[in-house]
Amino acid sequence: MIKDMILELEHKNDLTYNNMSLIMDNIFRGKFSDNEIADFLKKLTEKGETDDEILGMLDKMDERSLHINPDINDTIIDVCGTGGDNMQTFNVSTTASFVIAAAGGHVAKHGNRSVSGICGSADIFESLGYDLESSPEKVASILKKHRICFLFAQKFHPSMRMVSKARKIVGKKTIFNLLGPLTNPSNVKNQVIGVYSEIFIDRLPRILQKRNFENVMCVRAENGMDEFSTNVKNKVSFLHENKIKSMVVDPQNYGLTKSSLDQIQVSTFEQAISSFVSVLKGTANRSMIETTALNAAAGLIVANKAESFSEGIELSLKTIESGRSFQLLQDFVKDCGDLNKFEEIDQ
Repeated sequence: MIKDMILELEHKNDLTYNNMSLIMDNIFRGKFSDNEIADFLKKLTEKGETDDEILGMLDKMDERSLHINPDINDTIIDVCGTGGDNMQTFNVSTTASFVIAAAGGHVAKHGNRSVSGICGSADIFESLGYDLESSPEKVASILKKHRICFLFAQKFHPSMRMVSKARKIVGKKTIFNLLGPLTNPSNVKNQVIGVYSEIFIDRLPRILQKRNFENVMCVRAENGMDEFSTNVKNKVSFLHENKIKSMVVDPQNYGLTKSSLDQIQVSTFEQAISSFVSVLKGTANRSMIETTALNAAAGLIVANKAESFSEGIELSLKTIESGRSFQLLQDFVKDCGDLNKFEEIDQ
């Protein structure tokens, strides 16, 4: 079956939703070899994925994932990027997630270890002593107590082990780089998503609209960052009230300082962790703090905690300056981390 589908892709023929769903089901059941899966992914990338093909893969991944069902009467969001921008910046999305939670939002942060960057979200949480293998019930309780939790992709998507070798064989970005941020195990319907390619800015909100998402803000900075940048203008597509609108977010319109890329870049794992902590503590450089605030503002908008970027940025900066973001981090580590590890970082 997969050989027939590979042939279809070679001829640039699109697959149906049902065909894609069937292929994914058999991939996850271990029916195909690593080389066959790699060939399939490569040919799909070369052809270009349609909305129906992406939806077929998304729905099958969701079906085979573990999930959490937190008892929270509030909007739960995620803030994440596809990665692959090769900018080597500090982990903006994870830092912004703590600011959003400290400002009153609920963030079910979904992520993995770093592949192309210095430090992934899983690496940060692990460095704090957080148990990446926490059960779904434990993760749900952490979210309810602290307004933030972490869902380790390898834990909640066990079927993904069936494609790990194939992805290494391909050796470059495939559709799975895109699917990861779209398959949050807490079933969030409100999300900020950074993308590595401009072609997905408008497409992802349209695809997620079909999955009954509520607020989706998809962004790519003009300098290629897969998140909001204070260095350049940011192209955004926003799904809100079942309508999608395109806009450009210029940080200069909100009184933010135009940063240079090197002010938010890190070169070592230690620098990445220390930048994360120092932003939440309010001692990082202005560029890191304002980049975090801009991304947190987007999260507060999709979380229905702010009505505009102006309001969201102001709330984010006040949350950092008041010490609330750092206090949340401390409380989080005390309850579900390792204080000794944290004190080694926070020096």
